[in-house]
Amino acid sequence: PGLRYRNTRHNVGFLAVKALSKKYRLPVKKKGFGGVYGIGRIAGEEVMLFEPMTYMNLSGEAVKSASVSKLDEQEDLLVISDDVSVRLGRIRIRENGSSGGHNGLASIIGNMGTEFARLRIGVGEAPLEADMAAYVLSSFSRKERPALNEAIEKAVEAIEIWLKDGI
Repeated sequence: PGLRYRNTRHNVGFLAVKALSKKYRLPVKKKGFGGVYGIGRIAGEEVMLFEPMTYMNLSGEAVKSASVSKLDEQEDLLVISDDVSVRLGRIRIRENGSSGGHNGLASIIGNMGTEFARLRIGVGEAPLEADMAAYVLSSFSRKERPALNEAIEKAVEAIEIWLKDGI
């Protein structure tokens, strides 16, 4: 949470949610469940776009709160996150799995188990000498923006396909 982190690598999932929100004119402004959310229709399906307003390592509490209240089945949950092991500009979608070292996913798994889909958006590998926390909390450079924008577009398309057809 916070303006300071708005466009950082760790918040790339929020960038995808914002792109969906804009494309489908589905505002994410209601407060509740430890975050902000909006409910509307995408690809013919009723959806809830949700952004936890907890810190990343506590996001599982907010996701669980929203899920218990709004999901019929846990398999209807798609978590969007950053991934330092996926090249910038690439995405990866999986039906379930591990946290891969991501503290936010670890928190969600700790609260909900592993049976939820996840869409990982590559933010590029940290330089060898870099502190990982500082890297994921850094902003994208001007040079990286085109690849980031392409990844966000791919993520939106993947979400639309997931809603229609599943993984």
